[in-house]
Amino acid sequence: MELNDVKETVGTAVPTGVLIVGAGPTGLALACDLARRDVPALVVERAPRLFPGSRGKGLQPRTMEVFDDLGVVGAVLASGGRIPVGMVWRDGERQGEHRMFDEPEPTETAPYTTPWMLPQWRTQEILLARLRELGGDVAFGTEVTGLAQDADGVTARLSTGTSVRAAYAVAADGGRSSLRRELGITMSGETVDPNPVLVADIRVPALDRDNWHMFPAADGSGPHTALCPLAGTHDFQLTAQLPAGTTPDLSPQGVRDLVAARTHLTADDVTEVRWSSDFRPRAALADRFREGRVFLAGDAAHVHS
Repeated sequence: MELNDVKETVGTAVPTGVLIVGAGPTGLALACDLARRDVPALVVERAPRLFPGSRGKGLQPRTMEVFDDLGVVGAVLASGGRIPVGMVWRDGERQGEHRMFDEPEPTETAPYTTPWMLPQWRTQEILLARLRELGGDVAFGTEVTGLAQDADGVTARLSTGTSVRAAYAVAADGGRSSLRRELGITMSGETVDPNPVLVADIRVPALDRDNWHMFPAADGSGPHTALCPLAGTHDFQLTAQLPAGTTPDLSPQGVRDLVAARTHLTADDVTEVRWSSDFRPRAALADRFREGRVFLAGDAAHVHS
């Protein structure tokens, strides 16, 4: 859509204080913070519902402090759990535990000292519930199709056919942000590892949930595989590094076959594949975080997978 087409709708656009594009953890947290300060905001999300996978399953101490301030840390603590101790396997035998970090005692100035395990989908459910409690909500299935700004605000055309007029807009629509591209903001960075990583949420009743199970390659130098029990669920998060140039098979059978090939488990031990995706480890930073009255936030501004 041409910018002039958007500008013509300024007089008829629905007014709001801040337009937030994206209902991931960043967009929802921002919406909660604005709502509790009585700043009107509209959150639009092109997907029809919240993200379904575990993806970012570890919440860092500073994030927990922010969640405490937002009034959601109680639900986060009740829904999650501590990061489990690693268990290294080889040839179907347990080789020993692997502790990934120490657990210092909390203090008044550092009440949260270690990461907290919570699937990303649950984090988003908690934030959305808090947003609704504060009087806000998310417009799902709604995409920004055009954007224009002037000295006084931002006008956005939505896929619903309506327009929104806001004082500011925030692109919180992820690492592949379409709004960032619309603004002409580039990302500078590098691929950390050329090997793609498959990640999936699966159910494996035959495997105990006491440890984060790690399956190194036989020679110790090949692609890694791990199965981490997700606190508060019956799921494990599977992460499997694949050879460079590989196209991951994300089908349920492909995931089952991968588990059978990399661990002592059989394909039939995986009773359910609930979600699967892949990514390539990358570190990148937006060349700028603001274009006029539009700001970048979260993965739209920086990625470090």
